[in-house]
Amino acid sequence: MDPLTPEDPDRIGPFRLLGRLGTGGMGRVYLARSEGGRTVAVKVVHPQLAAEQEFRLRFAREVAALERVGGTGTAPVIGSDTAGDPPWVAVAYVPGPALKTVVDEEGPLPPDSVRTLAAGLGQALEHIHAAGLVHRDLKPSNILLAVEGPRIIDFGIARAVDTVTDGGLTSTGAVVGSPGFMSPEQVRGEKVTAASDIFCIGAVLAYAATGRQPFGASDSGVHAIMFRIAHDEPDLEGLPDELGPLVRACLDKDPALRPSAARLAQAAPVSGGAWLPPELLARLGEQAARLLDAETPTQGLRAQDTAGAPGAPAPGTQVDGPPRWRRWRTVLAAGCAVAVLAGGGALAATFWPDRSPESYEEPPGGATGSGKTGKTPGPTTAGDVPDVFVGAWEGVLKGSDDSPKSTSRIEISQGRKGSKTGVYVQVTGERLCMGRSVLVSADDDAIVFGESDVTTSVPAGECLPAAHQTLTMRSQDVMEWTSGAVTATFRRARTGPQIVPAAFVGTWKQHFDELAGGDQNELFDNTVTITQGPVGAPLVRFQDSYPKMDETTGEPLEGTVNCASTAILGGVGNLLVIGPRVPDPRASDADCAPDGAAQSLRIDRFKGKERLLMYGMGLDGEPGEYFRR
Repeated sequence: MDPLTPEDPDRIGPFRLLGRLGTGGMGRVYLARSEGGRTVAVKVVHPQLAAEQEFRLRFAREVAALERVGGTGTAPVIGSDTAGDPPWVAVAYVPGPALKTVVDEEGPLPPDSVRTLAAGLGQALEHIHAAGLVHRDLKPSNILLAVEGPRIIDFGIARAVDTVTDGGLTSTGAVVGSPGFMSPEQVRGEKVTAASDIFCIGAVLAYAATGRQPFGASDSGVHAIMFRIAHDEPDLEGLPDELGPLVRACLDKDPALRPSAARLAQAAPVSGGAWLPPELLARLGEQAARLLDAETPTQGLRAQDTAGAPGAPAPGTQVDGPPRWRRWRTVLAAGCAVAVLAGGGALAATFWPDRSPESYEEPPGGATGSGKTGKTPGPTTAGDVPDVFVGAWEGVLKGSDDSPKSTSRIEISQGRKGSKTGVYVQVTGERLCMGRSVLVSADDDAIVFGESDVTTSVPAGECLPAAHQTLTMRSQDVMEWTSGAVTATFRRARTGPQIVPAAFVGTWKQHFDELAGGDQNELFDNTVTITQGPVGAPLVRFQDSYPKMDETTGEPLEGTVNCASTAILGGVGNLLVIGPRVPDPRASDADCAPDGAAQSLRIDRFKGKERLLMYGMGLDGEPGEYFRR
């Protein structure tokens, strides 16, 4: 915690400020105390954001969401003024480190602690779901370990169940969640329900018990992680046997087969006793009490200051207990008072969602959806793939860059020979095929993939596994790709959870010019909505409405036909490449006819307006014209 500065107020509402916990993109977080002596964390919105009415509405919605939960297993709202100048909210201070801090620095929790962690999270989720909310971003950094049990924080991207779109998207169209701790539904862009939170908890429990993410760490590539979540079984090596049934049930790919929050709450008996290792629990309580008793702003408390603190061991002192937990005394002397506070690490996250480095609303490192091509950082895990190959690569197999007829993309992650380290997407005029390829060999100049499988086929059942692929490095950003007799130039491409250029995102309405029958503008209402997300996700949604026609005369009849479909993003080179449409039977009439063509999308300007042009791949003819709605 940092001391207050001259620009900080002395009070916010009824709370006296003690010091700064952190500053984020949306505001400042202070440690404060009420007149009755309760310690709270007060979040104060930056003035420039407070001036935006849309942000104020969002802030008020999120405060209301927190209030609906009621505080069980969370940090309850103590007071707020969302209409104030500036707006603020005060939540109960949670004296405990984040689960991520504990596991990363000291290793996995004992099985009994993990079982109690599961029960506590289940109880919290019962209240969250009963309030009509889905958290949607449960991860180790959003779970605090307090003396009385775990607490879930950061409701910044929680949404009311009755307002979540079928695509599981935020109001801005961005897929939300954290790589490694998302559900298959989130990865696929499907509707997110309470069962999604249970899957995320399963991944959290596996991490707490083994120290590893069950679908891989971020250094193996975000796209590869999402692919494993959607298609692979979790890696639960090292998971204690007694935790296996519980964790596997939570990680079931089928949401209907996962346990409910109420069932999860029964994972451990409610004893009211200690649930963490003794050394951790003792130090946690000691440091929390010291901080909560403070009457004045703490001056410069840092990890090195704890060496001489009352109750802390002297340098070189041996601490009794299992070796894995011996460092808790010094770590938590800093951890409880610093890890949670310094930089606002955990408490700042309670209400500043857009600053989370693991969130899909702000992807970690590398290329983003800004339209820039970034280089993927070299891996930090051991593997046989030279660093220069790691990342995404795209090329045109048939046609030209401006008019592709067939495209291919491969995203290469780090791994050993014999493992599936390549995720490929191939799009032709009539189909989209996606799968994984086994690494056969790799050296500084070339990499070879052999046996492949198919994980996604549009239309269903029409894709064959990719043939052997050889990629030969020509420069830092250019490779020669060969498969059988076909050769193409592949270039480094954007990768990550937000790779759609911002210019494409939004809703567009089709326009018919006079030569194409301009009078059809009054009869047809065709729109396409493009959302943000990764390659391989259904990011393009079509909504078409047109009059019923007499099949004999071609004359319009009374009534309309309404059709809905989605298309998977297959590439993001010079153009957006999408696969054939997949009908949505829930939102389509029986009279809807299938549209089997993949398409390439580009944007230009026409008469001073942005225009989206959609070309059928493999088809000759004029493009569909769409303008922003």
